[in-house]
Formats: sequence, C-alpha cells, structure tokens
Amino acid sequence: MLSVIIPTLDSERALVPTLSALVPGATAGLVSDVLVVDGGSRDDTAAVADVGGCNFLVADGPLGRRLKTAVAWARAPWLLFLRPGTILDAPWIGEATHFVERAPANSRAAVFRRAAPAQSTLRDALSLVAAALGARARPEQGLIISKRLYETIGGHSESAADPEADLIHRIGRRRIVRLATRASWVGRDT
Repeated sequence: MLSVIIPTLDSERALVPTLSALVPGATAGLVSDVLVVDGGSRDDTAAVADVGGCNFLVADGPLGRRLKTAVAWARAPWLLFLRPGTILDAPWIGEATHFVERAPANSRAAVFRRAAPAQSTLRDALSLVAAALGARARPEQGLIISKRLYETIGGHSESAADPEADLIHRIGRRRIVRLATRASWVGRDT
C-alpha cells in the first residue's frame, strides 16, 4: 500500500530509529518498499539502509529532484515521506491503513500529529498550540499522499528553498487530514 521515501545526507544516526519504527508496518503488509534517496553521504547511511532492507538510491541535485527520483522508483500507489529522525508511534499502522483505504486518492493527504519533546521549551509548547489551532503542517510530521495527487499538484519543486514545506503548502490545509498518531522528530535537515 505504501512506499516510504526518506531523503538522506549524512543521516546514518537519524535513519536508524526511523527505520526501526517502520518494521511493524512492513510485517503487517502496509509498507511495500522503503526508498532511501541520498544526496552523497560520506558516513554509513548506505550501510544502515542496506541492513534495513531499503532500496538505496543516490541522486544528485537539490532535494526536490531527489524526492521526485524516489517517487519514480516507488512501487505502491500511496507515498509516505519521512525525514530521517522521524519516529512514528506504534498505532501509526492502523491509522495509516484506515486513511489509505478510505481517502479518495486524488483529494486528500495526511500528516501525523507532532509529539511534544521530552523537555518542551516555550517555543515547542507554542508550536504545539499553533498546530492544534490549525497551523500549517510541517515536514517533520511525515506526509501520506497518493501518487495520483502528488502528480496532479506537480510533485516536489526543484527550485523551492524547502521543497517538502512547499509541497505541503500546495496541497493546502483543507486537503490535509491530521492523524492522531504522533510523530517525534530527532533528526536534522537533509
């Protein structure tokens, strides 16, 4: 059902917990394939992806181009974009399955709920309040989108400063469902 796409760049440490959280989804049959699209890592990101059973793609160019490359390789009709370091809580499998089975493939996308950091700062607390009040979704929350909708809106921009945030913006708040499952993010930007 889902092809998981994770863009990396020197992300070996952040990638491990992300892949670990995906294992139950793979055993449940929800995750068809995991594509790690790398921008030229000099650490052991490739080895981590290999041990995790991922397809490891090296793609030159900006992040938007790398993500589009991975989408072209994706086997499933639904895509799950995750940043390295994103950790999904255990109930993600049931909720994601429910979403992809019920959502019209050309009209809706979903993000996970942002988890509060263990030691929240005032900024983190305000960010969570803003999210509850309908603030824009962030790439750290993951994104589930059908290939059909992804292609309809033109996919990731190769010229945007943050192609993941740009894609979420172009999907629009009204078409994004916020799932109850939490996503924690302990990584860094790719």
